[in-house]
Amino acid sequence: MEQLRQELLRSADESVRQSGQRFFKEPVMLLGVKAADVKRIAASHFRQVKGKDKVEVFALCEQLLEQGYIEEAFVAFGWSYGLRKRFAPEDFAVFERWVDRYVDNWATCDSLCTHSLGCFVEMYPQFVENLHGWARADNRWLRRASAVTLILPARKGLFLKEAFELSDILLRDEDDMVQKGYGWMLKVASRSHQAEVFDYVMARRVQMPRTALRYAIEKMPAEMRVQAMKR
Repeated sequence: MEQLRQELLRSADESVRQSGQRFFKEPVMLLGVKAADVKRIAASHFRQVKGKDKVEVFALCEQLLEQGYIEEAFVAFGWSYGLRKRFAPEDFAVFERWVDRYVDNWATCDSLCTHSLGCFVEMYPQFVENLHGWARADNRWLRRASAVTLILPARKGLFLKEAFELSDILLRDEDDMVQKGYGWMLKVASRSHQAEVFDYVMARRVQMPRTALRYAIEKMPAEMRVQAMKR
Protein backbone atom coordinates (compact mmCIF):
# COMPACT_ATOMS: atom_id res chain seq x y z
CA MET A 1 0.00 0.00 0.00
CA GLU A 2 2.87 2.34 0.78
CA GLN A 3 4.47 1.57 -2.60
CA LEU A 4 1.18 2.31 -4.36
CA ARG A 5 0.80 5.65 -2.59
CA GLN A 6 4.36 6.63 -3.34
CA GLU A 7 3.84 5.84 -7.00
CA LEU A 8 0.71 7.98 -7.08
CA LEU A 9 2.59 10.85 -5.42
CA ARG A 10 5.45 10.58 -7.92
CA SER A 11 2.89 10.89 -10.74
CA ALA A 12 1.13 13.88 -9.18
CA ASP A 13 1.21 17.27 -10.85
CA GLU A 14 0.04 20.51 -9.25
CA SER A 15 -1.41 21.85 -12.50
CA VAL A 16 -3.48 18.67 -12.88
CA ARG A 17 -4.70 19.03 -9.29
CA GLN A 18 -5.78 22.64 -9.80
CA SER A 19 -7.43 21.83 -13.12
CA GLY A 20 -9.28 18.89 -11.60
CA GLN A 21 -10.78 20.98 -8.82
CA ARG A 22 -12.68 23.04 -11.39
CA PHE A 23 -14.91 20.05 -12.15
CA PHE A 24 -16.39 20.12 -8.64
CA LYS A 25 -18.55 22.62 -6.82
CA GLU A 26 -17.53 21.26 -3.43
CA PRO A 27 -13.95 21.02 -2.12
CA VAL A 28 -12.38 17.64 -2.96
CA MET A 29 -9.08 16.00 -2.11
CA LEU A 30 -6.98 15.54 -5.22
CA LEU A 31 -3.39 14.41 -5.58
CA GLY A 32 -3.24 15.66 -9.16
CA VAL A 33 -2.67 12.37 -11.02
CA LYS A 34 -3.97 12.00 -14.57
CA ALA A 35 -6.73 9.41 -15.01
CA ALA A 36 -4.63 7.30 -17.37
CA ASP A 37 -1.82 7.14 -14.82
CA VAL A 38 -4.21 6.21 -12.02
CA LYS A 39 -5.58 3.36 -14.14
CA ARG A 40 -2.08 2.15 -14.98
CA ILE A 41 -0.92 2.23 -11.36
CA ALA A 42 -4.10 0.54 -10.15
CA ALA A 43 -3.70 -2.28 -12.69
CA SER A 44 -0.04 -2.76 -11.82
CA HIS A 45 -0.69 -3.18 -8.12
CA PHE A 46 -3.88 -5.21 -8.62
CA ARG A 47 -1.73 -7.98 -10.05
CA GLN A 48 -0.13 -8.26 -6.61
CA VAL A 49 -3.41 -8.52 -4.66
CA LYS A 50 -5.95 -10.20 -6.95
CA GLY A 51 -5.01 -13.68 -5.73
CA LYS A 52 -5.78 -12.79 -2.13
CA ASP A 53 -9.05 -13.54 -0.37
CA LYS A 54 -11.78 -11.12 -1.46
CA VAL A 55 -12.37 -9.94 2.10
CA GLU A 56 -8.70 -9.03 2.37
CA VAL A 57 -8.75 -7.12 -0.91
CA PHE A 58 -11.88 -5.23 0.15
CA ALA A 59 -10.11 -4.33 3.40
CA LEU A 60 -7.23 -2.88 1.37
CA CYS A 61 -9.76 -0.95 -0.70
CA GLU A 62 -11.21 0.50 2.48
CA GLN A 63 -7.75 1.59 3.61
CA LEU A 64 -7.47 3.56 0.39
CA LEU A 65 -10.93 5.07 0.80
CA GLU A 66 -10.17 6.23 4.33
CA GLN A 67 -7.53 8.63 3.00
CA GLY A 68 -10.15 10.65 1.15
CA TYR A 69 -8.23 11.25 -2.09
CA ILE A 70 -10.18 10.81 -5.31
CA GLU A 71 -7.32 9.00 -7.03
CA GLU A 72 -7.06 6.43 -4.22
CA ALA A 73 -10.83 5.93 -4.37
CA PHE A 74 -10.51 5.23 -8.11
CA VAL A 75 -7.90 2.58 -7.33
CA ALA A 76 -10.14 1.02 -4.68
CA PHE A 77 -13.19 0.91 -6.92
CA GLY A 78 -11.13 -0.40 -9.81
CA TRP A 79 -9.87 -3.22 -7.62
CA SER A 80 -13.40 -4.09 -6.45
CA TYR A 81 -14.59 -4.23 -10.05
CA GLY A 82 -11.67 -6.50 -10.84
CA LEU A 83 -13.19 -9.01 -8.41
CA ARG A 84 -16.67 -8.89 -9.99
CA LYS A 85 -16.69 -12.59 -10.90
CA ARG A 86 -16.37 -13.32 -7.18
CA PHE A 87 -19.19 -11.00 -6.02
CA ALA A 88 -21.61 -12.57 -3.53
CA PRO A 89 -24.86 -11.25 -2.00
CA GLU A 90 -23.16 -10.20 1.23
CA ASP A 91 -21.00 -7.74 -0.72
CA PHE A 92 -23.94 -5.35 -1.05
CA ALA A 93 -23.47 -4.25 2.56
CA VAL A 94 -19.84 -3.41 1.76
CA PHE A 95 -20.73 -1.31 -1.27
CA GLU A 96 -23.54 0.44 0.61
CA ARG A 97 -21.13 1.38 3.41
CA TRP A 98 -18.63 2.71 0.89
CA VAL A 99 -21.20 5.00 -0.74
CA ASP A 100 -22.56 6.23 2.58
CA ARG A 101 -19.23 6.73 4.31
CA TYR A 102 -16.63 7.56 1.66
CA VAL A 103 -18.32 8.94 -1.45
CA ASP A 104 -18.43 12.75 -1.31
CA ASN A 105 -18.41 13.83 -4.97
CA TRP A 106 -19.93 12.85 -8.30
CA ALA A 107 -16.72 11.31 -9.68
CA THR A 108 -16.26 8.69 -6.96
CA CYS A 109 -20.00 8.04 -6.88
CA ASP A 110 -20.08 7.28 -10.58
CA SER A 111 -16.84 5.29 -10.51
CA LEU A 112 -18.27 2.84 -7.99
CA CYS A 113 -21.85 2.76 -9.24
CA THR A 114 -21.32 2.43 -12.98
CA HIS A 115 -18.94 -0.49 -12.50
CA SER A 116 -19.00 -2.59 -9.32
CA LEU A 117 -22.54 -1.79 -8.18
CA GLY A 118 -24.04 -1.94 -11.65
CA CYS A 119 -22.44 -5.33 -12.21
CA PHE A 120 -23.58 -6.48 -8.77
CA VAL A 121 -27.29 -5.74 -9.33
CA GLU A 122 -27.16 -7.51 -12.68
CA MET A 123 -25.86 -10.59 -10.87
CA TYR A 124 -28.27 -10.23 -7.93
CA PRO A 125 -31.33 -8.31 -9.19
CA GLN A 126 -33.18 -8.77 -5.91
CA PHE A 127 -31.01 -5.99 -4.47
CA VAL A 128 -32.47 -3.39 -6.84
CA GLU A 129 -35.25 -3.05 -4.27
CA ASN A 130 -32.68 -1.71 -1.80
CA LEU A 131 -32.05 1.23 -4.12
CA HIS A 132 -35.50 2.58 -3.27
CA GLY A 133 -34.24 3.19 0.26
CA TRP A 134 -31.17 4.97 -1.09
CA ALA A 135 -33.41 7.23 -3.18
CA ARG A 136 -35.11 8.43 0.02
CA ALA A 137 -31.88 8.92 2.00
CA ASP A 138 -30.68 12.23 3.43
CA ASN A 139 -27.25 11.56 1.90
CA ARG A 140 -27.25 13.18 -1.54
CA TRP A 141 -24.71 10.66 -2.87
CA LEU A 142 -26.85 7.69 -1.88
CA ARG A 143 -29.71 9.33 -3.76
CA ARG A 144 -27.56 9.86 -6.86
CA ALA A 145 -26.17 6.33 -6.48
CA SER A 146 -29.67 4.84 -6.49
CA ALA A 147 -30.07 5.98 -10.10
CA VAL A 148 -26.51 5.76 -11.39
CA THR A 149 -26.24 2.12 -10.25
CA LEU A 150 -28.77 1.19 -12.94
CA ILE A 151 -26.85 2.82 -15.79
CA LEU A 152 -24.75 -0.26 -16.61
CA PRO A 153 -27.80 -2.57 -16.72
CA ALA A 154 -29.84 0.09 -18.58
CA ARG A 155 -27.32 -0.06 -21.42
CA LYS A 156 -28.53 -3.61 -21.91
CA GLY A 157 -32.19 -2.64 -21.72
CA LEU A 158 -32.62 -3.98 -18.18
CA PHE A 159 -34.62 -2.70 -15.19
CA LEU A 160 -36.83 -0.19 -17.04
CA LYS A 161 -39.66 -0.57 -14.53
CA GLU A 162 -37.27 -0.04 -11.64
CA ALA A 163 -35.71 2.98 -13.37
CA PHE A 164 -39.16 4.58 -13.59
CA GLU A 165 -39.88 3.76 -9.94
CA LEU A 166 -36.64 5.38 -8.81
CA SER A 167 -37.25 8.39 -11.02
CA ASP A 168 -40.67 8.83 -9.41
CA ILE A 169 -39.05 8.93 -5.97
CA LEU A 170 -36.34 11.36 -7.12
CA LEU A 171 -38.60 13.37 -9.43
CA ARG A 172 -38.70 16.64 -7.44
CA ASP A 173 -35.32 16.29 -5.76
CA GLU A 174 -33.79 19.78 -5.44
CA ASP A 175 -30.16 18.61 -5.64
CA ASP A 176 -28.73 19.12 -9.13
CA MET A 177 -26.35 16.15 -8.71
CA VAL A 178 -29.35 13.92 -8.07
CA GLN A 179 -31.30 15.45 -10.95
CA LYS A 180 -28.40 14.81 -13.32
CA GLY A 181 -28.07 11.27 -11.98
CA TYR A 182 -31.62 10.13 -12.64
CA GLY A 183 -31.78 12.10 -15.88
CA TRP A 184 -28.67 10.25 -17.03
CA MET A 185 -30.26 6.93 -16.08
CA LEU A 186 -33.36 7.75 -18.15
CA LYS A 187 -31.20 8.87 -21.09
CA VAL A 188 -29.37 5.54 -21.14
CA ALA A 189 -32.65 3.64 -20.76
CA SER A 190 -34.05 5.54 -23.76
CA ARG A 191 -31.53 3.87 -26.07
CA SER A 192 -33.45 0.60 -25.78
CA HIS A 193 -36.84 2.00 -24.71
CA GLN A 194 -37.19 5.38 -26.42
CA ALA A 195 -40.98 5.40 -26.66
CA GLU A 196 -41.48 4.32 -23.05
CA VAL A 197 -39.03 6.90 -21.68
CA PHE A 198 -40.56 9.63 -23.85
CA ASP A 199 -44.05 8.81 -22.58
CA TYR A 200 -42.71 8.81 -19.00
CA VAL A 201 -41.09 12.23 -19.46
CA MET A 202 -44.14 13.74 -21.18
CA ALA A 203 -46.40 12.63 -18.34
CA ARG A 204 -44.14 14.29 -15.75
CA ARG A 205 -42.43 17.13 -17.60
CA VAL A 206 -44.26 19.81 -15.59
CA GLN A 207 -42.97 18.45 -12.27
CA MET A 208 -39.55 17.31 -13.51
CA PRO A 209 -36.69 19.79 -12.99
CA ARG A 210 -35.37 21.10 -16.30
CA THR A 211 -31.90 19.74 -15.57
CA ALA A 212 -33.20 16.17 -15.26
CA LEU A 213 -35.49 16.65 -18.26
CA ARG A 214 -32.67 17.83 -20.53
CA TYR A 215 -30.50 14.88 -19.57
CA ALA A 216 -33.33 12.38 -20.09
CA ILE A 217 -34.17 13.50 -23.64
CA GLU A 218 -30.65 14.34 -24.83
CA LYS A 219 -30.37 11.40 -27.26
CA MET A 220 -33.92 11.56 -28.59
CA PRO A 221 -34.82 12.92 -32.04
CA ALA A 222 -35.10 16.71 -32.29
CA GLU A 223 -38.87 16.73 -32.64
CA MET A 224 -39.25 14.72 -29.43
CA ARG A 225 -36.88 17.05 -27.58
CA VAL A 226 -38.82 20.13 -28.72
CA GLN A 227 -42.11 18.59 -27.65
CA ALA A 228 -40.77 17.58 -24.23
CA MET A 229 -39.27 21.02 -23.53
CA LYS A 230 -42.48 22.96 -24.29
CA ARG A 231 -43.81 24.88 -21.32
